[in-house]
Amino acid sequence: MRAFGAVGGSPVFIRRGKGARIFDVDGNSYIDYVLSWGPLILGHTHPSVVRAVKGALREGTSFGASTDVEVKFAQIITRAIPSIEKVRLVNSGTEATMSAVRLARGYTGRNKIIKFEGCYHGSVDSLLVKAGSGGATFGVPTSKGVTFSVAKDTLICPYNDVDEFWRIVKRYHRRIAACIVEPVCGNMGVVVPENDFLLSLREITRKYNIVLIFDEVITGFRFCFGGVQNIFKVYPDITCLGKIIGGGFPIGAYGGRKEIMDCLSPQGQVYQAGTLSGNPVAVSAGVSVLTELEHLDYTRLEEKTIYLCDKISKVLSDKNIDFCLNRFGSMFTVFFTSTKVVDFKTAKTADTKRYADYFWEMLKRGVYLAPSQFEANFISFVHNEKHLQYTVDSLINVLAKGI
Repeated sequence: MRAFGAVGGSPVFIRRGKGARIFDVDGNSYIDYVLSWGPLILGHTHPSVVRAVKGALREGTSFGASTDVEVKFAQIITRAIPSIEKVRLVNSGTEATMSAVRLARGYTGRNKIIKFEGCYHGSVDSLLVKAGSGGATFGVPTSKGVTFSVAKDTLICPYNDVDEFWRIVKRYHRRIAACIVEPVCGNMGVVVPENDFLLSLREITRKYNIVLIFDEVITGFRFCFGGVQNIFKVYPDITCLGKIIGGGFPIGAYGGRKEIMDCLSPQGQVYQAGTLSGNPVAVSAGVSVLTELEHLDYTRLEEKTIYLCDKISKVLSDKNIDFCLNRFGSMFTVFFTSTKVVDFKTAKTADTKRYADYFWEMLKRGVYLAPSQFEANFISFVHNEKHLQYTVDSLINVLAKGI
Protein backbone atom coordinates (compact mmCIF):
# COMPACT_ATOMS: atom_id res chain seq x y z
CA MET A 1 0.00 0.00 0.00
CA ARG A 2 2.76 2.44 0.86
CA ALA A 3 4.38 1.79 -2.52
CA PHE A 4 1.15 2.74 -4.37
CA GLY A 5 1.41 -0.57 -6.22
CA ALA A 6 -2.38 -0.73 -6.64
CA VAL A 7 -2.71 2.73 -8.19
CA GLY A 8 0.65 3.14 -9.91
CA GLY A 9 3.01 6.09 -9.84
CA SER A 10 5.39 7.22 -7.13
CA PRO A 11 4.15 7.29 -3.54
CA VAL A 12 4.00 10.48 -1.49
CA PHE A 13 6.32 10.74 1.49
CA ILE A 14 4.75 12.24 4.59
CA ARG A 15 6.59 14.58 6.93
CA ARG A 16 3.95 15.39 9.55
CA GLY A 17 0.28 15.34 10.45
CA LYS A 18 -2.04 17.66 12.32
CA GLY A 19 -5.71 17.07 13.02
CA ALA A 20 -7.39 15.77 9.85
CA ARG A 21 -4.48 16.73 7.60
CA ILE A 22 -1.12 15.32 6.57
CA PHE A 23 1.75 17.20 4.92
CA ASP A 24 4.28 15.67 2.55
CA VAL A 25 7.99 16.40 2.19
CA ASP A 26 7.26 18.82 -0.65
CA GLY A 27 4.96 20.91 1.53
CA ASN A 28 1.66 19.71 0.05
CA SER A 29 -1.32 19.39 2.39
CA TYR A 30 -3.96 16.65 2.19
CA ILE A 31 -7.22 15.90 3.95
CA ASP A 32 -6.45 12.44 5.31
CA TYR A 33 -9.01 9.65 4.94
CA VAL A 34 -6.47 6.87 5.57
CA LEU A 35 -5.49 7.89 9.11
CA SER A 36 -2.62 5.39 9.26
CA TRP A 37 -5.10 2.72 8.06
CA GLY A 38 -7.55 3.46 10.85
CA PRO A 39 -5.80 4.05 14.19
CA LEU A 40 -6.00 7.85 14.28
CA ILE A 41 -9.66 8.22 15.12
CA LEU A 42 -8.78 11.32 17.17
CA GLY A 43 -6.75 12.77 14.31
CA HIS A 44 -3.01 13.40 14.08
CA THR A 45 -1.00 14.62 17.09
CA HIS A 46 -3.96 14.78 19.43
CA PRO A 47 -2.87 16.86 22.48
CA SER A 48 -3.87 14.23 25.07
CA VAL A 49 -1.96 11.51 23.29
CA VAL A 50 1.12 13.68 22.86
CA ARG A 51 1.09 14.56 26.58
CA ALA A 52 0.71 10.93 27.58
CA VAL A 53 3.58 9.83 25.36
CA LYS A 54 5.89 12.58 26.59
CA GLY A 55 5.09 11.68 30.18
CA ALA A 56 5.79 7.99 29.57
CA LEU A 57 9.08 8.73 27.80
CA ARG A 58 10.35 10.63 30.84
CA GLU A 59 9.91 7.47 32.92
CA GLY A 60 11.53 5.03 30.47
CA THR A 61 10.93 3.36 27.14
CA SER A 62 10.85 -0.33 28.05
CA PHE A 63 11.35 -2.47 31.14
CA GLY A 64 10.62 -6.07 30.17
CA ALA A 65 8.56 -6.22 33.34
CA SER A 66 5.01 -5.56 34.45
CA THR A 67 3.75 -1.99 34.89
CA ASP A 68 0.66 -0.52 36.49
CA VAL A 69 -0.31 1.20 33.23
CA GLU A 70 -0.75 -2.26 31.65
CA VAL A 71 -3.29 -3.12 34.33
CA LYS A 72 -5.17 0.13 33.77
CA PHE A 73 -5.18 -0.53 30.02
CA ALA A 74 -6.49 -4.07 30.48
CA GLN A 75 -9.22 -2.84 32.80
CA ILE A 76 -10.44 -0.32 30.21
CA ILE A 77 -10.51 -2.98 27.47
CA THR A 78 -12.35 -5.58 29.55
CA ARG A 79 -14.85 -2.95 30.68
CA ALA A 80 -15.50 -1.87 27.09
CA ILE A 81 -15.72 -5.38 25.60
CA PRO A 82 -17.57 -7.75 27.98
CA SER A 83 -16.62 -10.91 26.04
CA ILE A 84 -12.98 -10.27 27.00
CA GLU A 85 -12.51 -11.62 30.51
CA LYS A 86 -8.72 -11.73 30.26
CA VAL A 87 -6.44 -9.94 27.81
CA ARG A 88 -2.84 -10.40 26.68
CA LEU A 89 -0.89 -7.51 25.13
CA VAL A 90 1.31 -7.95 22.06
CA ASN A 91 3.01 -5.67 19.54
CA SER A 92 0.73 -5.71 16.49
CA GLY A 93 -2.55 -6.92 15.06
CA THR A 94 -0.65 -9.60 13.17
CA GLU A 95 0.84 -10.91 16.40
CA ALA A 96 -2.61 -10.87 18.00
CA THR A 97 -4.22 -13.02 15.28
CA MET A 98 -1.23 -15.37 15.12
CA SER A 99 -1.36 -15.88 18.89
CA ALA A 100 -5.14 -16.26 18.95
CA VAL A 101 -5.00 -19.05 16.36
CA ARG A 102 -2.24 -20.84 18.27
CA LEU A 103 -4.24 -20.49 21.48
CA ALA A 104 -7.37 -21.93 19.84
CA ARG A 105 -5.37 -24.92 18.59
CA GLY A 106 -3.89 -25.48 22.02
CA TYR A 107 -7.27 -25.18 23.70
CA THR A 108 -9.11 -27.55 21.34
CA GLY A 109 -6.32 -29.97 20.43
CA ARG A 110 -7.27 -29.55 16.76
CA ASN A 111 -5.26 -28.17 13.84
CA LYS A 112 -7.46 -26.70 11.12
CA ILE A 113 -8.93 -23.22 10.96
CA ILE A 114 -11.54 -21.54 8.77
CA LYS A 115 -11.06 -18.07 7.32
CA PHE A 116 -13.07 -16.11 4.79
CA GLU A 117 -11.86 -15.19 1.33
CA GLY A 118 -10.85 -11.55 1.17
CA CYS A 119 -10.40 -11.16 4.93
CA TYR A 120 -6.86 -10.18 5.86
CA HIS A 121 -5.60 -11.02 9.33
CA GLY A 122 -2.02 -9.89 9.10
CA SER A 123 1.04 -11.49 7.55
CA VAL A 124 0.70 -14.83 9.36
CA ASP A 125 1.65 -17.87 7.26
CA SER A 126 -1.52 -19.85 7.98
CA LEU A 127 -3.71 -16.83 7.19
CA LEU A 128 -2.04 -15.76 3.92
CA VAL A 129 -4.16 -18.12 1.86
CA LYS A 130 -7.10 -17.96 -0.54
CA ALA A 131 -9.66 -20.40 -1.93
CA GLY A 132 -8.91 -22.83 -4.73
CA SER A 133 -11.36 -23.79 -7.47
CA GLY A 134 -14.00 -24.94 -5.01
CA GLY A 135 -15.39 -23.30 -1.90
CA ALA A 136 -14.47 -26.26 0.32
CA THR A 137 -10.94 -26.72 -0.98
CA PHE A 138 -7.94 -26.39 1.29
CA GLY A 139 -6.09 -23.11 1.26
CA VAL A 140 -3.49 -22.22 -1.33
CA PRO A 141 -0.68 -19.80 -0.37
CA THR A 142 -1.00 -16.27 -1.70
CA SER A 143 2.57 -15.37 -0.80
CA LYS A 144 5.86 -16.98 -1.64
CA GLY A 145 7.49 -18.37 1.47
CA VAL A 146 4.23 -19.86 2.77
CA THR A 147 4.42 -23.63 2.47
CA PHE A 148 1.58 -25.84 1.29
CA SER A 149 2.01 -27.92 4.44
CA VAL A 150 1.01 -24.86 6.48
CA ALA A 151 -1.70 -23.64 4.11
CA LYS A 152 -3.44 -27.02 3.96
CA ASP A 153 -4.66 -26.54 7.52
CA THR A 154 -6.60 -23.44 6.49
CA LEU A 155 -10.08 -23.89 5.03
CA ILE A 156 -11.58 -21.07 2.97
CA CYS A 157 -15.19 -19.93 2.80
CA PRO A 158 -16.80 -17.02 0.92
CA TYR A 159 -17.78 -14.15 3.20
CA ASN A 160 -21.52 -13.88 3.93
CA ASP A 161 -22.11 -17.48 2.73
CA VAL A 162 -23.66 -19.36 5.67
CA ASP A 163 -24.63 -22.39 3.58
CA GLU A 164 -21.04 -22.95 2.48
CA PHE A 165 -19.82 -22.45 6.01
CA TRP A 166 -22.26 -25.11 7.21
CA ARG A 167 -21.00 -27.52 4.55
CA ILE A 168 -17.34 -27.05 5.50
CA VAL A 169 -17.99 -27.39 9.21
CA LYS A 170 -20.08 -30.54 8.83
CA ARG A 171 -17.30 -32.17 6.83
CA TYR A 172 -14.28 -31.15 8.93
CA HIS A 173 -15.60 -30.15 12.36
CA ARG A 174 -13.66 -32.82 14.26
CA ARG A 175 -10.44 -31.22 13.00
CA ILE A 176 -11.37 -27.51 13.13
CA ALA A 177 -9.93 -25.52 16.02
CA ALA A 178 -11.14 -22.05 15.12
CA CYS A 179 -13.01 -19.78 12.76
CA ILE A 180 -11.50 -16.31 12.33
CA VAL A 181 -13.44 -13.48 10.72
CA GLU A 182 -13.50 -9.71 10.30
CA PRO A 183 -17.00 -8.95 11.67
CA VAL A 184 -17.05 -5.95 9.34
CA CYS A 185 -14.53 -6.32 6.53
CA GLY A 186 -12.06 -3.58 5.80
CA ASN A 187 -9.44 -5.46 3.85
CA MET A 188 -11.27 -6.05 0.57
CA GLY A 189 -12.79 -2.65 0.90
CA VAL A 190 -15.68 -2.25 3.33
CA VAL A 191 -18.01 -5.24 3.21
CA VAL A 192 -20.81 -5.54 5.74
CA PRO A 193 -22.13 -8.82 7.20
CA GLU A 194 -25.55 -9.57 5.77
CA ASN A 195 -28.67 -10.80 7.56
CA ASP A 196 -27.69 -13.10 10.44
CA PHE A 197 -24.26 -14.04 9.11
CA LEU A 198 -22.37 -13.35 12.35
CA LEU A 199 -25.10 -14.87 14.50
CA SER A 200 -25.04 -18.01 12.35
CA LEU A 201 -21.27 -18.28 12.78
CA ARG A 202 -21.72 -18.02 16.51
CA GLU A 203 -24.41 -20.70 16.66
CA ILE A 204 -22.58 -23.14 14.39
CA THR A 205 -19.20 -22.78 16.07
CA ARG A 206 -20.77 -23.20 19.50
CA LYS A 207 -22.56 -26.35 18.36
CA TYR A 208 -19.28 -27.97 17.27
CA ASN A 209 -17.02 -26.51 20.00
CA ILE A 210 -15.06 -24.43 17.49
CA VAL A 211 -13.40 -21.30 18.85
CA LEU A 212 -14.87 -18.19 17.20
CA ILE A 213 -12.29 -15.42 16.76
CA PHE A 214 -13.33 -11.89 15.84
CA ASP A 215 -10.53 -9.92 14.23
CA GLU A 216 -11.45 -6.46 15.50
CA VAL A 217 -8.06 -4.95 14.77
CA ILE A 218 -9.81 -2.44 12.49
CA THR A 219 -13.29 -2.38 14.03
CA GLY A 220 -12.35 -2.27 17.72
CA PHE A 221 -13.37 1.15 19.12
CA ARG A 222 -14.07 2.38 15.57
CA PHE A 223 -17.91 2.40 15.79
CA CYS A 224 -18.53 2.58 19.52
CA PHE A 225 -16.65 2.45 22.79
CA GLY A 226 -15.88 -1.25 22.50
CA GLY A 227 -16.05 -3.73 19.66
CA VAL A 228 -18.49 -4.00 16.78
CA GLN A 229 -19.64 -7.16 18.60
CA ASN A 230 -21.31 -4.77 21.08
CA ILE A 231 -23.41 -3.42 18.21
CA PHE A 232 -24.37 -6.77 16.66
CA LYS A 233 -24.77 -8.43 20.08
CA VAL A 234 -22.78 -11.42 18.84
CA TYR A 235 -19.91 -12.34 21.14
CA PRO A 236 -16.87 -14.39 20.10
CA ASP A 237 -14.65 -16.60 22.23
CA ILE A 238 -11.53 -14.57 21.41
CA THR A 239 -11.21 -10.98 20.17
CA CYS A 240 -8.12 -9.53 18.47
CA LEU A 241 -7.44 -5.80 18.78
CA GLY A 242 -4.90 -3.30 17.45
CA LYS A 243 -4.76 0.04 15.60
CA ILE A 244 -7.01 2.43 17.60
CA ILE A 245 -6.04 0.96 20.98
CA GLY A 246 -2.47 2.18 20.42
CA GLY A 247 -3.25 5.67 19.16
CA GLY A 248 -0.69 5.37 16.38
CA PHE A 249 1.86 3.29 18.29
CA PRO A 250 2.64 -0.39 17.58
CA ILE A 251 0.39 -2.49 19.76
CA GLY A 252 -1.99 -5.41 19.65
CA ALA A 253 -4.06 -7.41 22.10
CA TYR A 254 -6.09 -10.57 22.20
CA GLY A 255 -8.47 -11.69 24.87
CA GLY A 256 -11.53 -13.72 25.61
CA ARG A 257 -13.06 -16.28 27.89
CA LYS A 258 -11.06 -17.01 31.04
CA GLU A 259 -10.98 -20.77 30.48
CA ILE A 260 -9.40 -20.26 27.06
CA MET A 261 -6.97 -17.53 28.10
CA ASP A 262 -5.80 -19.65 31.04
CA CYS A 263 -4.31 -22.07 28.51
CA LEU A 264 -1.57 -19.48 27.92
CA SER A 265 1.72 -19.77 29.77
CA PRO A 266 2.59 -19.38 32.58
CA GLN A 267 -0.70 -20.97 33.71
CA GLY A 268 -1.11 -23.18 30.64
CA GLN A 269 1.01 -24.85 27.99
CA VAL A 270 0.45 -22.49 25.03
CA TYR A 271 3.53 -20.29 24.81
CA GLN A 272 3.54 -16.66 23.77
CA ALA A 273 5.85 -13.84 24.78
CA GLY A 274 7.43 -10.68 23.40
CA THR A 275 10.12 -8.37 24.73
CA LEU A 276 8.23 -5.18 23.90
CA SER A 277 4.72 -6.46 24.63
CA GLY A 278 3.01 -3.98 26.92
CA ASN A 279 5.57 -1.31 26.05
CA PRO A 280 4.81 1.56 28.48
CA VAL A 281 4.93 4.26 25.81
CA ALA A 282 2.48 2.48 23.51
CA VAL A 283 0.24 1.50 26.40
CA SER A 284 0.22 5.06 27.75
CA ALA A 285 -0.85 6.31 24.33
CA GLY A 286 -3.55 3.66 24.28
CA VAL A 287 -4.89 4.59 27.71
CA SER A 288 -5.06 8.22 26.61
CA VAL A 289 -6.99 7.39 23.41
CA LEU A 290 -9.47 5.06 25.09
CA THR A 291 -10.04 7.52 27.93
CA GLU A 292 -10.92 10.20 25.37
CA LEU A 293 -13.15 7.87 23.36
CA GLU A 294 -15.19 6.84 26.37
CA HIS A 295 -16.59 10.36 26.55
CA LEU A 296 -17.07 11.12 22.84
CA ASP A 297 -20.28 10.86 20.82
CA TYR A 298 -19.88 8.19 18.14
CA THR A 299 -23.27 9.19 16.72
CA ARG A 300 -21.75 12.45 15.52
CA LEU A 301 -18.89 10.57 13.88
CA GLU A 302 -21.31 8.39 11.95
CA GLU A 303 -23.43 11.38 10.95
CA LYS A 304 -20.40 13.01 9.33
CA THR A 305 -19.66 9.81 7.42
CA ILE A 306 -23.26 9.46 6.25
CA TYR A 307 -23.22 13.10 5.09
CA LEU A 308 -20.07 12.55 3.02
CA CYS A 309 -21.19 9.22 1.58
CA ASP A 310 -24.62 10.57 0.62
CA LYS A 311 -22.98 13.49 -1.17
CA ILE A 312 -20.53 11.22 -2.99
CA SER A 313 -23.35 8.89 -4.03
CA LYS A 314 -25.41 11.75 -5.43
CA VAL A 315 -22.48 13.17 -7.42
CA LEU A 316 -21.63 9.77 -8.93
CA SER A 317 -25.29 8.97 -9.66
CA ASP A 318 -25.80 12.31 -11.39
CA LYS A 319 -22.90 11.46 -13.69
CA ASN A 320 -24.35 7.97 -14.39
CA ILE A 321 -21.17 6.28 -13.12
CA ASP A 322 -21.41 2.65 -12.05
CA PHE A 323 -20.54 2.39 -8.38
CA CYS A 324 -21.34 0.63 -5.14
CA LEU A 325 -20.67 2.59 -1.97
CA ASN A 326 -20.37 0.42 1.12
CA ARG A 327 -20.36 2.07 4.53
CA PHE A 328 -20.47 0.99 8.14
CA GLY A 329 -20.10 3.56 10.88
CA SER A 330 -17.15 5.80 10.01
CA MET A 331 -15.65 3.46 7.38
CA PHE A 332 -16.49 3.51 3.68
CA THR A 333 -15.35 2.33 0.25
CA VAL A 334 -16.44 3.43 -3.21
CA PHE A 335 -16.29 0.44 -5.57
CA PHE A 336 -16.46 1.30 -9.26
CA THR A 337 -18.83 -1.50 -10.21
CA SER A 338 -22.54 -1.92 -10.88
CA THR A 339 -22.50 -5.12 -8.79
CA LYS A 340 -23.56 -5.12 -5.15
CA VAL A 341 -20.39 -5.90 -3.18
CA VAL A 342 -21.04 -8.56 -0.54
CA ASP A 343 -17.87 -10.67 -0.68
CA PHE A 344 -14.44 -10.88 -2.31
CA LYS A 345 -15.79 -12.24 -5.60
CA THR A 346 -18.12 -9.28 -6.08
CA ALA A 347 -15.46 -6.83 -4.85
CA LYS A 348 -13.18 -8.02 -7.63
CA THR A 349 -15.71 -6.85 -10.25
CA ALA A 350 -14.63 -3.28 -9.49
CA ASP A 351 -12.82 -1.24 -12.14
CA THR A 352 -9.37 -0.79 -10.58
CA LYS A 353 -8.15 1.39 -13.44
CA ARG A 354 -10.96 3.88 -12.85
CA TYR A 355 -10.23 3.79 -9.13
CA ALA A 356 -6.56 4.61 -9.77
CA ASP A 357 -7.55 7.59 -11.93
CA TYR A 358 -9.99 8.72 -9.23
CA PHE A 359 -7.33 8.36 -6.53
CA TRP A 360 -4.71 10.42 -8.38
CA GLU A 361 -7.07 13.20 -9.41
CA MET A 362 -8.32 13.53 -5.84
CA LEU A 363 -4.76 13.51 -4.54
CA LYS A 364 -3.84 16.35 -6.89
CA ARG A 365 -6.60 18.36 -5.24
CA GLY A 366 -5.38 17.64 -1.73
CA VAL A 367 -7.58 14.67 -0.77
CA TYR A 368 -5.71 11.58 0.42
CA LEU A 369 -7.82 8.44 -0.06
CA ALA A 370 -6.84 4.80 0.36
CA PRO A 371 -4.33 4.01 -2.44
CA SER A 372 -6.18 0.82 -3.39
CA GLN A 373 -9.68 -0.08 -4.53
CA PHE A 374 -9.71 -2.85 -1.93
CA GLU A 375 -9.14 -0.83 1.22
CA ALA A 376 -11.29 1.21 3.59
CA ASN A 377 -11.40 4.96 4.09
CA PHE A 378 -11.88 6.39 7.58
CA ILE A 379 -13.26 9.55 9.14
CA SER A 380 -11.98 10.93 12.43
CA PHE A 381 -13.59 13.03 15.13
CA VAL A 382 -11.63 16.05 13.87
CA HIS A 383 -12.87 15.98 10.27
CA ASN A 384 -15.25 18.92 9.97
CA GLU A 385 -17.86 20.15 7.51
CA LYS A 386 -15.31 22.17 5.56
CA HIS A 387 -13.15 19.08 5.05
CA LEU A 388 -16.13 17.05 3.90
CA GLN A 389 -17.51 19.71 1.57
CA TYR A 390 -14.09 20.32 0.03
CA THR A 391 -13.87 16.58 -0.65
CA VAL A 392 -17.24 16.60 -2.43
CA ASP A 393 -16.33 19.71 -4.44
CA SER A 394 -13.05 18.05 -5.45
CA LEU A 395 -14.95 14.99 -6.67
CA ILE A 396 -17.23 17.20 -8.78
CA ASN A 397 -14.17 18.77 -10.38
CA VAL A 398 -12.59 15.37 -10.97
CA LEU A 399 -15.69 14.03 -12.70
CA ALA A 400 -15.81 17.11 -14.89
CA LYS A 401 -12.55 15.80 -16.39
CA GLY A 402 -14.32 12.56 -17.28
CA ILE A 403 -12.55 9.83 -15.32
